Amino acid sequence: MKPIDKKIYLASKSPRRRELLRQIGVDFELLMLRNDTPRGPDVTETILPGESAIDYVARVALEKSAFAWSIVQNRRLPVRPVLSADTTVTIDGEILGKPASREEAVAMLERLSGRTHEVLTSIAVQHTNMTEQLTQVSQVRFATLSAASIKAYCATQEPYDKAGGYGIQGLAALFVEHIEGSHSGIMGLPLYETAKLLRQAGIPLA
Repeated sequence: MKPIDKKIYLASKSPRRRELLRQIGVDFELLMLRNDTPRGPDVTETILPGESAIDYVARVALEKSAFAWSIVQNRRLPVRPVLSADTTVTIDGEILGKPASREEAVAMLERLSGRTHEVLTSIAVQHTNMTEQLTQVSQVRFATLSAASIKAYCATQEPYDKAGGYGIQGLAALFVEHIEGSHSGIMGLPLYETAKLLRQAGIPLA
């Protein structure tokens, strides 16, 4: 079934994902998932025992798209594709989430300093009976960071809403020595893969 218009629903609070969708000319309406309901968050991002990073991001992205699609149906909203995404950072086989404190942010950056880590972003698109999901993996190498530069960065607001404690689109761009993969994927939405899934859902893109 074709969408009734060229607009999609974006099930994400990330301002960076909004910017990236605008960059490729995708019109969207926000469909916000909640974290503070009496029953808990709409979608839990708890890591399951023994769950790998790639399985984790894929599961969370799919759960977000499924829940958002249920909102579309329950509210009888106009039928449009739903796009969701999840991003995580991993090093030494361990998933690094969003730091809850300055101490956690400092510890994460100290761990990433002078080393290569992986950034995984999984995207999911749901539309009527179609559900598609892709995960993009990038390698990011940080330069060796001084204690002063880590302290200065963690005194800003940048680290605290981002997996791994940094955002490549901000001041932390100065930390990045080399990347292999997708710059937009590291930001939170791999545009090549996103466009591919949206075309499959009937959204015309160049």
